[in-house]
Amino acid sequence: RDSQLERERDRLTALMSYVRERGAMLTLEYGIRCGQHGYRFVYFDHLLNQWEPETVDDTLRPRKLPAGLSLALTIEGHPIVLDDKNLAVPKIQPTAPGSKVSGLGSDMPSTFTTQVADNTPQILLLSNGDVNSFSLMLSRDGIHRSVTVKSNADSSIQGDAIVEPK
Repeated sequence: RDSQLERERDRLTALMSYVRERGAMLTLEYGIRCGQHGYRFVYFDHLLNQWEPETVDDTLRPRKLPAGLSLALTIEGHPIVLDDKNLAVPKIQPTAPGSKVSGLGSDMPSTFTTQVADNTPQILLLSNGDVNSFSLMLSRDGIHRSVTVKSNADSSIQGDAIVEPK
């Protein structure tokens, strides 16, 4: 029995349920951005027309897995290479005061900001209840004990039992 692995599976499935309810209530599209050793939640900002890090709800703060655990992600049947750089919340870098941003030949002073990291989620948890096809495996490093959280054809999310190494 690996209570730490079970706890992380249960936390992840509970957070997914929570964010799906929150998204339905607020009509917000949510997603999860995964790294090899953690994950973070993002939402789609319709005003900016881009994915943004969730920073308002502390329940959806970035999560780091305990030492010795790692994630492996499959989307639509394809393995995804995970990098912990995906966990970095982008820093907004305003352009220097008085500097110019070239925008179609205009010389307007800049009030724009640029992002230095990607927020595009690999797992989509949409406000209408839809999810993309995914399988997220949490595994214990070294001994290959694992547990999987995955989406089903009916858009439900399921946390499976622990699989022991053979």
